[in-house]
Amino acid sequence: MPTFRHKKSASSSQVRRPPAAAAVRSGEQFDVSAVDAWLRERVPGLKGPPTVTQFSGGASNWTYRLLYPGHDLVLRRPPAGTKARSAHDMKREYQVQKALRPAFPYVPEMIAFCDEPALIGCDFYVMRHIDGIIPRATLGVQLDREDTRRLCLNVIDTLVELHRIDPNSVGLQGLGRGPGYVRRQVKGWSDRFRKARTWNVPRFRRVMSWLERRAPDDISTCIIHNDFRLDNVVLDRAEPTRVIGVLDWEMATIGDPLMDLGGSLAYWVQANDDRIGLGLRRQPTHLPGMLTRREVVEYYCGRMGFPTDNMAFYQVFGLFRLAVIAQQIYYRYHHKQTRNPAFKNLWFAVHYLHYKCWRAMLGGPG
Repeated sequence: MPTFRHKKSASSSQVRRPPAAAAVRSGEQFDVSAVDAWLRERVPGLKGPPTVTQFSGGASNWTYRLLYPGHDLVLRRPPAGTKARSAHDMKREYQVQKALRPAFPYVPEMIAFCDEPALIGCDFYVMRHIDGIIPRATLGVQLDREDTRRLCLNVIDTLVELHRIDPNSVGLQGLGRGPGYVRRQVKGWSDRFRKARTWNVPRFRRVMSWLERRAPDDISTCIIHNDFRLDNVVLDRAEPTRVIGVLDWEMATIGDPLMDLGGSLAYWVQANDDRIGLGLRRQPTHLPGMLTRREVVEYYCGRMGFPTDNMAFYQVFGLFRLAVIAQQIYYRYHHKQTRNPAFKNLWFAVHYLHYKCWRAMLGGPG
């Protein structure tokens, strides 16, 4: 087993746990007693009631921790308010993870799915909690440059491992709609943006037109996570360069792997980015030892045997898609469908991502 080197001695004070689940936000409570009774029929020996807290890291589905004696569980449910037609499908997310776990052990263990609306008013599912370090804006552990690079390569290798799984081998071939994935995605995300746009963000008309004109044929077809980034990865506390979990499979599907990579690059803020990008950073990709976006592309494409000559398209698409996601979340806040104050200024991020799209379109760093 490889070792890792801390910048200082490996004392408990140096390994910082990510922000723990906190009190449930106002307006986002659920009937704990009803869920507890439902779970007792499905988890032998469960003793309750659970201690319930809410994770604050996500910006889409609502995620709660249900801590029982001997059982550490997580409940995921969709948010309230207007949602994209195909978004927040709890049954699909549950089934994808359940099918994929035997071939990709980083997926959390699924416990049960519930489609009884009388219980808490929506579909939800429960899974085992994976205890580890989630790299958010702060890594959560001090590593030297060499081990930070090893961590970075291990994360990319995990994406490569996912993309090499045969969908037929895990029964997920039905997720795909066949050739034309790239063009469908450009059209679909463009439609989503138009529906979610508010008065205070750009129209993205030229960005959408650029993507439509330059959309290539699919380079390959595989299982893609579709939201693969460091803060959806769980690291081993004892060996924090090792990936032990991959979370948030809501958008997983069968599609073009370079579109998955482009989505990841949209979140990849590197050390020499501008101050706004560094200020919006949500993961520690700026640390000494982390690969740059260009190096990520070269390493990933080298492992997969893909060319790198058209990466500008995938980077622009990834940035545009991230802008749409931010705008969809902001739309719910703007129309008072959520009270989460973290969403108040997402309109500014949409402006910045519009600027980043333009830079990448003109050949600058995306």
